[in-house]
Amino acid sequence: MPSIIQDTVFKEPTGGILALIYLAGALLLIGQYGYYAIITNSAPGNFVLFLGAGFGLSGIAESLPNHQRQAAGVLRLATVIVLLSLLTAIAFAPEFLSL
Repeated sequence: MPSIIQDTVFKEPTGGILALIYLAGALLLIGQYGYYAIITNSAPGNFVLFLGAGFGLSGIAESLPNHQRQAAGVLRLATVIVLLSLLTAIAFAPEFLSL
């Protein structure tokens, strides 16, 4: 009996519009970070980088070919780890996220 994690994390990449949305979101967040850093001449909060990395990893995972299920699963797990580390940083070290 396959597990729920195997069915959701290691499924075939969907591709198409979902990958495009994730990658556009990552580009938007990283662009926003860079724009703010250039305009204000200081580093904005690091939470935007965590979110951009999470969206970017999800977008790459969804844009892989269908036969690369394991690589997509590893990228999805990396996304979960990045976003959980963001939540951990919010809970235990909020000064790290707002410089």
